[in-house]
Amino acid sequence: MTASPLVDVAQRAQNTGNAAARPPIPWGAWGLRGAALSYLGLLILLPVLAISVQGFRAGWESFWTSITRPAVLHAVGLTLWTSAVMTVINTVMGVLTAWALVNYRFPGKRIMNALIDLPFAIPALVTGVMLVLLYGPQTAIGGFFEKQLGVRIIFAPPGIVLALLFISYPFVIRAVQPVLQSLEPNQQEAAQVLGASPWVAFRRVILPEIAPAVITGALLCFARALGEFGSIIIVGGNLPMKSQTAAVYIYAQVEGDNFQGASAVSLVLLVIAFSITLGVDFLMRRRHHA
Repeated sequence: MTASPLVDVAQRAQNTGNAAARPPIPWGAWGLRGAALSYLGLLILLPVLAISVQGFRAGWESFWTSITRPAVLHAVGLTLWTSAVMTVINTVMGVLTAWALVNYRFPGKRIMNALIDLPFAIPALVTGVMLVLLYGPQTAIGGFFEKQLGVRIIFAPPGIVLALLFISYPFVIRAVQPVLQSLEPNQQEAAQVLGASPWVAFRRVILPEIAPAVITGALLCFARALGEFGSIIIVGGNLPMKSQTAAVYIYAQVEGDNFQGASAVSLVLLVIAFSITLGVDFLMRRRHHA
């Protein structure tokens, strides 16, 4: 029996409806995800894998020996404490600078706001040269500190701290500034109406609001300082057990064809930096949910 034309039309309409009901395959979304993951793998995962294989190429004992040498311990320790000192100073000054930019009007405010981002644009080697020309022992400032106070700035830890302060200055400011701009001024005004001093109002009202941004900026400062090389090799030199940071030590090992030792110390810095990155991501998530 031959089906009637009406039945054929109904079946075709039903098949068309079923095809329309099925969700389309998101080829575009999968393509974007694949491209992003491939790019991530090529630029980050593969280099990390390569340096991990090289670091453990001779076994765990060789890796442990490479990261526990006195020169390595001194270099990593110098890197950590100079980065920590810089982070404390830049966190305090960054919050003060962001507060001044948001809450006050003064001549040259726009120029100051633009100059804050200058360390992002200046090459690190240029930063080192500037500091040597300003604080070197041949200069009036450097000579005064060394002869009168007995403090050597260049080719010593103080020069390293100065270099780190310069290159990491914008991080806290740019993290805190937008948060301060988004705060409602009536909160602080209400606290002052209730009798709180400006300092108490800042500590009890403003600081809890900007705390995640302050911590994020501080952690970014610290992470940036861990891997700084260009300015440090100029102002600190390459003096083992004196002013040699971890990044400069790695450079010296590469120059000496000791890639296993360089990779082992690099893995230590990678673990520290990755831990800080996870901390920043956690704080950003908390801030977003809040």
